[in-house]
Amino acid sequence: MDDAVNDVEYLVLLAVARLDDDAYGVTIREEIERHAARSVSVAAVYAALARLEERRLLAHHLSSPTPERGGRRKKVFRLTGAGADAARSTRDGLECMWDGVELPDARRSA
Repeated sequence: MDDAVNDVEYLVLLAVARLDDDAYGVTIREEIERHAARSVSVAAVYAALARLEERRLLAHHLSSPTPERGGRRKKVFRLTGAGADAARSTRDGLECMWDGVELPDARRSA
Protein backbone atom coordinates (compact mmCIF):
# COMPACT_ATOMS: atom_id res chain seq x y z
CA MET A 1 0.00 0.00 0.00
CA ASP A 2 1.25 3.48 -0.88
CA ASP A 3 1.82 5.38 2.36
CA ALA A 4 2.50 8.78 0.76
CA VAL A 5 0.46 11.57 2.33
CA ASN A 6 0.00 15.19 1.32
CA ASP A 7 0.99 18.10 3.55
CA VAL A 8 -2.42 18.56 5.22
CA GLU A 9 -2.74 14.81 5.82
CA TYR A 10 0.74 14.80 7.37
CA LEU A 11 -0.19 17.65 9.71
CA VAL A 12 -3.42 15.83 10.64
CA LEU A 13 -1.51 12.61 11.43
CA LEU A 14 0.89 14.53 13.67
CA ALA A 15 -1.91 16.44 15.40
CA VAL A 16 -3.76 13.18 16.13
CA ALA A 17 -0.58 11.70 17.59
CA ARG A 18 -0.07 14.82 19.77
CA LEU A 19 -3.68 14.96 21.00
CA ASP A 20 -4.02 11.31 22.03
CA ASP A 21 -7.63 10.79 23.30
CA ASP A 22 -8.73 14.35 22.48
CA ALA A 23 -8.28 14.17 18.69
CA TYR A 24 -11.46 15.27 16.96
CA GLY A 25 -12.01 17.74 14.12
CA VAL A 26 -11.92 21.04 16.00
CA THR A 27 -9.05 20.12 18.34
CA ILE A 28 -7.03 18.76 15.40
CA ARG A 29 -7.47 22.08 13.54
CA GLU A 30 -6.48 24.05 16.65
CA GLU A 31 -3.40 21.86 17.17
CA ILE A 32 -2.24 22.42 13.60
CA GLU A 33 -2.76 26.17 13.88
CA ARG A 34 -1.00 26.33 17.27
CA HIS A 35 2.06 24.19 16.48
CA ALA A 36 2.48 24.51 12.71
CA ALA A 37 1.45 28.19 12.61
CA ARG A 38 -0.66 27.34 9.60
CA SER A 39 -4.27 28.19 8.96
CA VAL A 40 -6.37 25.24 7.84
CA SER A 41 -10.14 25.07 7.41
CA VAL A 42 -12.28 22.64 9.35
CA ALA A 43 -13.51 21.30 6.00
CA ALA A 44 -9.92 20.52 4.94
CA VAL A 45 -9.33 18.73 8.25
CA TYR A 46 -12.47 16.60 7.88
CA ALA A 47 -11.65 15.77 4.25
CA ALA A 48 -8.15 14.66 5.30
CA LEU A 49 -9.57 12.63 8.21
CA ALA A 50 -11.93 10.81 5.82
CA ARG A 51 -9.11 10.02 3.36
CA LEU A 52 -6.76 8.85 6.11
CA GLU A 53 -9.41 6.66 7.71
CA GLU A 54 -10.34 5.17 4.33
CA ARG A 55 -6.67 4.25 3.87
CA ARG A 56 -6.64 2.80 7.42
CA LEU A 57 -4.01 5.26 8.61
CA LEU A 58 -6.48 6.47 11.25
CA ALA A 59 -9.33 4.82 13.13
CA HIS A 60 -12.06 6.38 15.25
CA HIS A 61 -14.44 5.69 18.10
CA LEU A 62 -17.40 7.72 19.37
CA SER A 63 -16.95 9.60 22.64
CA SER A 64 -19.52 9.77 25.40
CA PRO A 65 -22.13 12.49 24.82
CA THR A 66 -21.17 15.96 26.02
CA PRO A 67 -22.77 16.91 29.38
CA GLU A 68 -25.25 19.51 28.12
CA ARG A 69 -28.79 18.41 27.30
CA GLY A 70 -28.86 16.80 23.89
CA GLY A 71 -25.06 16.57 24.00
CA ARG A 72 -23.44 15.07 20.98
CA ARG A 73 -20.89 12.33 20.70
CA LYS A 74 -17.61 13.17 18.98
CA LYS A 75 -15.63 11.09 16.52
CA VAL A 76 -12.30 10.71 18.29
CA PHE A 77 -9.42 9.60 16.06
CA ARG A 78 -6.31 7.59 16.80
CA LEU A 79 -3.26 6.77 14.74
CA THR A 80 -2.99 3.18 13.51
CA GLY A 81 0.31 1.37 13.08
CA ALA A 82 0.13 2.07 9.35
CA GLY A 83 -0.54 5.74 10.12
CA ALA A 84 2.54 5.94 12.35
CA ASP A 85 4.57 4.29 9.57
CA ALA A 86 3.23 6.81 7.02
CA ALA A 87 4.14 9.74 9.29
CA ARG A 88 7.66 8.37 9.79
CA SER A 89 8.09 7.71 6.07
CA THR A 90 6.99 11.26 5.24
CA ARG A 91 9.36 12.71 7.84
CA ASP A 92 12.23 10.60 6.50
CA GLY A 93 11.51 11.70 2.92
CA LEU A 94 11.46 15.36 3.92
CA GLU A 95 14.73 14.98 5.83
CA CYS A 96 16.33 13.40 2.75
CA MET A 97 15.12 16.28 0.59
CA TRP A 98 16.61 18.81 3.05
CA ASP A 99 19.97 17.02 3.15
CA GLY A 100 22.52 19.25 1.44
CA VAL A 101 20.11 22.12 0.77
CA GLU A 102 21.56 25.55 1.44
CA LEU A 103 18.97 28.31 1.22
CA PRO A 104 20.03 31.90 0.68
CA ASP A 105 19.58 34.31 3.56
CA ALA A 106 16.30 36.09 2.79
CA ARG A 107 17.66 39.37 4.17
CA ARG A 108 20.60 39.34 1.73
CA SER A 109 18.69 38.16 -1.35
CA ALA A 110 16.03 40.88 -1.25
